[in-house]
Amino acid sequence: QVQLVESGGGLVQPGGSLRLSCAASGTIFSRSLMGWFRQAPGKQRELVARITTVGGSNYADSVKGRFTISRDNAKNTMYLQMNSLKPEDTAVYYCNAHFMLINYWGQGTQVTVSS
Repeated sequence: QVQLVESGGGLVQPGGSLRLSCAASGTIFSRSLMGWFRQAPGKQRELVARITTVGGSNYADSVKGRFTISRDNAKNTMYLQMNSLKPEDTAVYYCNAHFMLINYWGQGTQVTVSS
């Protein structure tokens, strides 16, 4: 089994920054396609950013230039650095791992951007 635990969420003012972490247990992290998703109230869960096993990344258009995804395979940890935050970034952010056709999900961490 694989467990994913997100941390780092909270309340921040518009224009502020936050860094999310996803800590993974198990042995498959370094071989997994990793990603961050988010879900706002009443909306579908959407992909925010994705990172490959070797560090290649892609982002949703809405966060390009503001968010940076990274991973440390030695620490079994993935990060999402969020800068220039906007109220529309408010959502529950979920860590995702994809390995051998199976998706694993964390419980989520709340990010609220408000003045």
